[in-house]
Amino acid sequence: MTQQTRRKFLTQASKLTAGTLATSMVGKFAYGQTAEFSMKYGSNLPAVHPLNVRAKEAADAIRKETNGRVDIQVFPNNQLGSDTDMLSQVRSGAMDFMTLSGLILSTLVPVASINGIGFAFKDYQQVWAAMDGELGAFVRGNIAKAGLHAFDKIWDNGFRQITSSTKPINTPADLKGFKIRVPVSPLWTSMFKALDAAPASINFSEVYSALQTKIVEGQENPLAIIQTAKLFEVQKYCSLTNHMWDGFWFLANGKMWNRMPKDLQAIITKHINGAGERERDDVRRLNNSVEVELKSKGMAFNQVNVDAFRAVLKKSGFYADWKKKYGADAWAMLEKYAGKLE
Repeated sequence: MTQQTRRKFLTQASKLTAGTLATSMVGKFAYGQTAEFSMKYGSNLPAVHPLNVRAKEAADAIRKETNGRVDIQVFPNNQLGSDTDMLSQVRSGAMDFMTLSGLILSTLVPVASINGIGFAFKDYQQVWAAMDGELGAFVRGNIAKAGLHAFDKIWDNGFRQITSSTKPINTPADLKGFKIRVPVSPLWTSMFKALDAAPASINFSEVYSALQTKIVEGQENPLAIIQTAKLFEVQKYCSLTNHMWDGFWFLANGKMWNRMPKDLQAIITKHINGAGERERDDVRRLNNSVEVELKSKGMAFNQVNVDAFRAVLKKSGFYADWKKKYGADAWAMLEKYAGKLE
């Protein structure tokens, strides 16, 4: 993606916030009626992130194809609360849709974090084969048992990198005692403890301030989020660890979804899955250019030898412990796509 193309993309994306405010009015007036199904979708990411741009696009397409019967209002940037707040709201029916990392969803559906096992997936070819295949279907089945509907196509968050305000992370030894923010998820805490770091579980809405006030030295996120959330303003170093791949399940309240007429289910499913696949491509292209931009803003980048980190995790018993927690069947599905980990 060229800088000119990227600027155009982000300029268009920045219109999302204003568009969000007008969404409910579109549902009421563009089709001369109040929507039969007026719904809320929330996410924790900035309005300009591809996830919210594509979610808004899907909501518009759904409204158009249903002739205004379905009006999904898009609320980015934690407007409806933190991840954990929104998950509670979707479960209770106070919200209808949200996108959520499987690793955070694992507090409710333990196996949902399996895609984030440290240093498991080597590239996107392995990721999409697994998540569009047997492993993803297995996770969705477990999500359904928890009263939520997960759409078929998981959206991309990306491979995660470690940033720091104090030093680059070149080897596992550099993580000893390192105060790092991690999401509210047992897998993240477990992995960084196994690497001898000092992880602190903090919701994404509080990450910038935690870094700014030095509550933590560093954090870990995909490049697109480091850029769109302006974390480069409070972090100096970015170590390209690719230590885990993370995605966003597009979730719906199960009872609401099951009551929805089948024809509307089909339209919503088509547009949400299609938007998810386009978001995957957006994130891929954005990551191809964002490193250059972050360097221009003063971030220093370094590559790491992932084998050294994987060896520490294996020696610590990290992989063996999580195999027991997920069960042999789920672990076998992961290794079918990622290769042998223990």
